[in-house]
Amino acid sequence: MSPPKENVSLLFKLYCLTVMTLVAATYTVALRYTRTVGAELYFSTTAVCITEVIKLFLSVGILARESGSLARLITSLKENVFGSPKELLKLSVPSLVYAVQNNMAFVALSNLDAAVYQVTYQLKIPCTALCTVLMLNRTLSKLQWFSVFMLCGGVILVQWKPAQATKVQVEQNPWLGFGAITIAVLCSGFAGVYFEKVLKSSDTSLWVRNIQMYLSGIVVTLVGVYMSDGAQVLEKGFFYGYTCFVWLVIFLASVGGLYTSVVVKYTDNIMKGFSAAAAIVLSTVASVVLFGLQIMWIRELQSQLGEAGTTCPYQRRMLVSAIALPKCEEVADDVLGLQILRRSV
Repeated sequence: MSPPKENVSLLFKLYCLTVMTLVAATYTVALRYTRTVGAELYFSTTAVCITEVIKLFLSVGILARESGSLARLITSLKENVFGSPKELLKLSVPSLVYAVQNNMAFVALSNLDAAVYQVTYQLKIPCTALCTVLMLNRTLSKLQWFSVFMLCGGVILVQWKPAQATKVQVEQNPWLGFGAITIAVLCSGFAGVYFEKVLKSSDTSLWVRNIQMYLSGIVVTLVGVYMSDGAQVLEKGFFYGYTCFVWLVIFLASVGGLYTSVVVKYTDNIMKGFSAAAAIVLSTVASVVLFGLQIMWIRELQSQLGEAGTTCPYQRRMLVSAIALPKCEEVADDVLGLQILRRSV
């Protein structure tokens, strides 16, 4: 039987919401920045590998604190990690899938704006819902399926007239970006549900499971480095092109990976919905400032205001109201839809 869920204070839940929102938004924008600004482009495969190493050390540290002593930590590692090759093999499946997902995220953000990536990546929710039905034998209500299809429609509308970024310094291929994010979405849905199934099938500690998965992940990502960028890494070095911003991306990816486990344990889907909606807003604002993202309805508003420059002040005020208010309602509907969807799923 799994341990009972611990009661936590409202202040801790607000802390979880704030940190999760900032990590998600900052990671997306920082990764986009490192892949589009600068001449020396680092190897994304090495960054994913280092992320797995950092997450492994963090998980060992948390398990040591949870164990209470060095002797108990060593015993736990011997019994559950090094003495359980079958469990390591079982956790190698999500390790492989997550490695593919993380590399696809680098490819997607090299070719798509951060705001478009954030919204499109929410397709992982219907993918996760489908995997939950198929792999965990759960059923979804009509409202839940309606929310899933509403999300798909929203993503289609976002891509119908995609926003344009004007401050990137590398050539971009939107079709490659959308293809990469499709693979990332499929990997996210499958790996998340698979890992949940493994967690709930035994009483093994969450951090032990994380250690098992990250050990496999390091092996998988090292193979990925060799197969994808092996010759160039040998020529230029493992840390070629690394800057302080690249290390920031790696740190955020490591903390974000662990924090997802903490949020699942201590909070609920409603708070995660607020976090996702807020992260999308923050990423969009940051993309406008950093990358010159041109949002379509803002451009239309500016154009209309320019044409109305010779009209009287009363007409200008009426024009601003007619254009801006519907858009505000649409943004409110989008945020509310995300909250309802996360509450349902």
